[in-house]
Amino acid sequence: MFTVIWRPSALNDLATAWVSSGDRRMVTEAAERVDRLLSQKPGDQGESRPLNRRIMFERPLVVTYEILEADRTVVILGVRSY
Repeated sequence: MFTVIWRPSALNDLATAWVSSGDRRMVTEAAERVDRLLSQKPGDQGESRPLNRRIMFERPLVVTYEILEADRTVVILGVRSY
């Protein structure tokens, strides 16, 4: 298991997505799936990006994150709606 940490700026991004969404339940459920999936197998999720970052599409969210293998930690760097 990995510990999932949301940077404060990512939480602010998530709050913005939630407030502006026409379906807040969908945003909430997507954020819960992100937490669950990234805590289990973060390297199997999304796509790789430069600078050891990854991007995950969990409708209606796009999540940018970094895996710190040695610490068994995932840091969510940013979130946006799509």
